[in-house]
Amino acid sequence: MADEKKLSISEVRKTIAVSLAAAFGFVIALLWNEVVKAGIALAGVKLTPEEISLIGWLGYVVVAVVITVVMIILIIVIGRWGNK
Repeated sequence: MADEKKLSISEVRKTIAVSLAAAFGFVIALLWNEVVKAGIALAGVKLTPEEISLIGWLGYVVVAVVITVVMIILIIVIGRWGNK
């Protein structure tokens, strides 16, 4: 029992930072998945029954780029917080 290791605050922060970075990366991947699927549908390849226009696809691209930038900033901020 004397060999038990106590969790330090920095270890907890690192674990939280890594978990949040992974979650943000997953959100980015899901967004870009929609952009790619919409682009393929716009090119005429039938993947889904719904129709998409060029404006709708550009909307997907803009949203994906903005969310990607926000998530990357959050990953950097949380990574720095986790390394304290």
